[in-house]
Amino acid sequence: MSEPPPAEPSPGNGESSPAPVPPAVPAEPGAAPQLLVAPQTEGLPSIVWPGPAGQPAWAIPVSVPAGTRGYAIFLPMLPEAGPPAVGAPPAETTPAAPAATGPPSTAAPATSAAPAQRGPTTSAPVSSTAEQTTAGSGTASAGTAPSPATDEPPTGTPTPPGGAPAAVGTPPPGGPPTPPADEPAASTPPTPPGRPAPRPADRVPAYPPPGPQYAFTRTPPPPTFFDRVWPGPAPARGRATPLAVLAGALGVAAFVPLGRTGVGWFLGWLVLTAGVIVATWRHTAALAPAERRIRAGWAVAALALLAVLAFRNAWWLVTFCVLAALGCAALAIVGGMRVRSILFSLVAAPIAGLRGLPWVRAHLRAPGSPGTVRRVVGSVAATVAVLLVFGPLLSAADAAFSQVLGALVPEISIGGVFRWLFLAVLGGLIAVAAVYTIAAPPELSGIDRSSNRRIGLVEWAPPIAVLTALFAGFVAVQFTVLFGGQRHVLRTTGLSYAEYARSGFWQLVVVTVLTLALLGGVSRWARRDRRLDRVLLRVLLGLLSALSVVIVVSALSRMYTYQQVYSFTGERIFVMAFELLLGVVFLMILVAGVRWRGAWIPRLTTALAVVLLLGLAALNPEDYAAQRNVARYQETGRIDAWYLRALSADATPALAALPDPVRRCTLSWIADDLAEPDPWYAWNLGRDRARAVLDRLGPEAIGNQRDCRRADQFDLPKTRRPAR
Repeated sequence: MSEPPPAEPSPGNGESSPAPVPPAVPAEPGAAPQLLVAPQTEGLPSIVWPGPAGQPAWAIPVSVPAGTRGYAIFLPMLPEAGPPAVGAPPAETTPAAPAATGPPSTAAPATSAAPAQRGPTTSAPVSSTAEQTTAGSGTASAGTAPSPATDEPPTGTPTPPGGAPAAVGTPPPGGPPTPPADEPAASTPPTPPGRPAPRPADRVPAYPPPGPQYAFTRTPPPPTFFDRVWPGPAPARGRATPLAVLAGALGVAAFVPLGRTGVGWFLGWLVLTAGVIVATWRHTAALAPAERRIRAGWAVAALALLAVLAFRNAWWLVTFCVLAALGCAALAIVGGMRVRSILFSLVAAPIAGLRGLPWVRAHLRAPGSPGTVRRVVGSVAATVAVLLVFGPLLSAADAAFSQVLGALVPEISIGGVFRWLFLAVLGGLIAVAAVYTIAAPPELSGIDRSSNRRIGLVEWAPPIAVLTALFAGFVAVQFTVLFGGQRHVLRTTGLSYAEYARSGFWQLVVVTVLTLALLGGVSRWARRDRRLDRVLLRVLLGLLSALSVVIVVSALSRMYTYQQVYSFTGERIFVMAFELLLGVVFLMILVAGVRWRGAWIPRLTTALAVVLLLGLAALNPEDYAAQRNVARYQETGRIDAWYLRALSADATPALAALPDPVRRCTLSWIADDLAEPDPWYAWNLGRDRARAVLDRLGPEAIGNQRDCRRADQFDLPKTRRPAR
């Protein structure tokens, strides 16, 4: 868009004078249109272009002095539908643009330029007159107010055949009638000093312009992602939702021991779950019976995973259990069947906690529950005041009651207050997310819909065929190693069997994960229109899945051999379990390829991951690793004491069977961790059993750093070179 040049100053008064308005001419083919535009202003609505897409439009070049305030409204030109004016030669009407969809009309407004009074301090707008399409000329004239500095008639005033301009106030041929004589003239703004008075032609006519009247409507913005997929629930009232949020906040803040594992994690989540179920019972009844059972199963799985924290103390195991419990809670709240909807559930649950805050707050302001916030806050404040006043008095009155009260009520400190506030906010947000989403769940069918993009046989078949051949060669070598044994490995690679096993496990894990992702992508986007496509897809993906199962078995065998030589650890046991889960997924892909129905695989894989974590919790992996290390020490005299002393309290019963000074070293860190007693909500079975074992052994069985230096002689060499 080209900027109009500023007007030259007038030599008479030193002020800027408007330049003469050039005659309105149609835009030549290929010429760049010049448009005078203005920012969107309240009260000046916009319209939708009524013509087809790509339709050319007329542009009227306009020169405007600097400082002019006004608007430029551009409308499409419509052909003249009435008879030609008297005295005008008959000619075809040439419209500026093809007519818009709709019935033809007698006249149409073409382009209206309404510059207001010049100068930055005045704002008296001057409206423009409507124009007609000039017959036989092919040009459209625009109603533009004349420049005070010129004596030419205003642009757009029709000229009779004689060439003389029409009189002021005389309507053009075929135009609107002359207003009555008694009609008051339009008001004219006062003329600033030093400027000529406006001529009568600048006055605004009191009658409406001819032609059809357009309805100006504001174009609504396109719908957002949340408008299409997740609009949210309607405004509601009642106390069930605020009470559920309050129960979740208080339950998590009162029971969860943030710094330790314990039964409080399960109790806090149980209170939160119960409050959400009560608040959303009527919404869950609207779900299909099968879906309702699946959602209930995810909720039970979250409770089961958090119950692990009451029995096991291994940091890595309880961390995975907490994360998996949050994932199961997201699936119970949002739902999800396939990969994309399951991933969307994990992201949507935190978003719902923030989106639902205004909705929950609206419950408190609803007419059905006036003053709810004030009453709840007053009740909580009164409860705290009663505890702070009467608790210390009764505790000081009786020593036995003081001990009981100290065990039930946690010690109040600045750090404890911040911990309670954090847990209360976290529990409240989880409750808000659950109630908000269950009240109006998102539409997941659009997220899980199949993609229209497909890849052909030429694109996917060659790489999959090459990868299958590569896997077949690798599997053949693995069978040679399996039947050849340790002597064959030493002769061909120069490595011991343990070193050979250690060198390839992590690479095989990466290969397994990448192959699984490749299988998922090809099965989703590969074309299946022809029979040849379907046959090759089944054969190649089936062979690749079967060979991947053999690779998984090879990786598990390598890790087991590696742990037999070096030592067992809880983390290595977890990696073996994860690799076993991947092997099961490959088997599921083989089953799904028979009938091309694999929508059940993502949800079942998630359920198997939950079963995997619960199985590891039942195994007690750190205690199992300690038992294997103790057995290895009794056979070989070697033990990794530095690793064993970093185990959690779960391994204490197995470590108590070691002789001194190894036992004193391995129990030193565990004894330091169990020195302080736990409150009732932080009770843990692993720590309770460890304290019982330490009490049975006595204080003399607990060592220090000096005992660990003595135990280093039993450790493996630092170079980790196993004996052959």
